[in-house]
Amino acid sequence: MELKDKICVVTGAASGIGKALCEAIAAEGAKAVVAVDLDLAGAEATAKDVGGQAFQVDVSDEAQIAAMIDTVEAEIGPIDLFVSNAGILSIGGPEVPNSQWQKIWEINVMSHVWAARHLVPKMIARGGGYLLNTASAAGLLNQVGSAPYGVTKHAAVGMAEWLSMTYGDQGIKVSCLCPQAVRTEMTRGHEEGVAAQDGMLEPADAARACIETIRAETFLVLPHPSVLDYMRMKTADYDRWLSGMRKLNQRFGGRVEG
Repeated sequence: MELKDKICVVTGAASGIGKALCEAIAAEGAKAVVAVDLDLAGAEATAKDVGGQAFQVDVSDEAQIAAMIDTVEAEIGPIDLFVSNAGILSIGGPEVPNSQWQKIWEINVMSHVWAARHLVPKMIARGGGYLLNTASAAGLLNQVGSAPYGVTKHAAVGMAEWLSMTYGDQGIKVSCLCPQAVRTEMTRGHEEGVAAQDGMLEPADAARACIETIRAETFLVLPHPSVLDYMRMKTADYDRWLSGMRKLNQRFGGRVEG
């Protein structure tokens, strides 16, 4: 898909990858860029930078996602690209309180489900559209020190795969962003952590990889190419891969980066 003259929505747009995606999409000549975030001031700042519009939305609330989609479609136009980018991190394992597990599940997984629920039928009815869902390399590999993050990002990848295999023949294109460390608020202070061992990218680098993938209409966005090698190692010998992950856990356990 070429983004020139397209209407694009980005969640988690106040900072980090979301903000960089808004900037990159605008640079491609998009007709409208809609910056969505719980942080309204941040979303408005991004929107001002790219000549777009801002919406305050809590993506853990289906009703707010649905209302935003309906408003954009009614007042701005049919959404061509929806970037479900917002995400959070919770540190720990099974001991993490249920409330935190529920919150990260709603934001990292269900926000993708709800966006698809309310947007995919509209896209199919008009011949197609594009969904870009942000997951993480943790969704393909896992996350040392954070079970909630690793589990929900696996689910996010699974949801993106399901959308592609179910609606791909009905005009719905799907890509899934799976970076390692990107310099955002989530990774601040963790520049030497496990996720940054292959280098910490700037948000603009991740956004650029997304634009290239959308143009090519392929599924995985891997700003860190080494992730593909790790995936191949994992599938080639799962037990050897788990042994390597245990070594990483011994080295970095308790020091978590997204």
